[in-house]
Amino acid sequence: MDSDLQRYLADLVAAARDVLGDDLVGAYAAGSVGLGAYQPGRSDVDVALVCAGPLTGVARRELVARLRHEALPCPARGLELVAYRRAVAASGTPEPGFEVELNTGATMPFRCTLDPAERPAADGRFWYGLDRSILHQSGLPLLGPPAGEVFADLAPADLRRLLIEALSWWLALPTPPDDRPAPGAEDAVLGACRSLVRHRDGVWLAKVAAGQRLLDAGVAPGVIRRAVAARHGGPPPTGGQARAFQQRVRDEIAG
Repeated sequence: MDSDLQRYLADLVAAARDVLGDDLVGAYAAGSVGLGAYQPGRSDVDVALVCAGPLTGVARRELVARLRHEALPCPARGLELVAYRRAVAASGTPEPGFEVELNTGATMPFRCTLDPAERPAADGRFWYGLDRSILHQSGLPLLGPPAGEVFADLAPADLRRLLIEALSWWLALPTPPDDRPAPGAEDAVLGACRSLVRHRDGVWLAKVAAGQRLLDAGVAPGVIRRAVAARHGGPPPTGGQARAFQQRVRDEIAG
């Protein structure tokens, strides 16, 4: 693990313990860190905290104050942190169910949500169940027991529904004309690759690894190869290429 990232995660856990004390059951790196694909300068830092029970309003606000970028500078693009009650983490629920959501970083729009009901539906409510499914498989413990003992996976029907919701959300985003390279389209394509691999093979992979697995299987080589190359400075797929591939993946998952 990158040394700056390692120090940052240790400081984050220490700050969370200062606020939550013995109520902090565990802390887990998710996303690219948990999947072994963290890329300095590009990746976000995704962290899930697990607490023994509901957090008070004071504890939620103090957690945000101690962990936001201005108080604890994040070495990556930004921190995406979510805190869950232990019962929610263990339930396998597809609902958001969080106690605190915090997005913060030098180049990341600030978001602080203290109640799932305040999360705008237009921003998507599928993220959390999918993230907990990834944590169940590949969460990296920073504190506490193994992630697979703390986070339950989704039921197959809930997983399928959330994958379809996620792809529909991406498809609804505005993009440049079909024949123009679309900045960020590589992430949309590779995210769809990850969803398709999870649906087909039952395993979560990092985005590029999922793209490579599908390339090896002969799936959509043109658009996936271009998306992978864009991660290394090449032009991203066009808006039309990205949408067509996402639609193809959504249709397969929907059956």
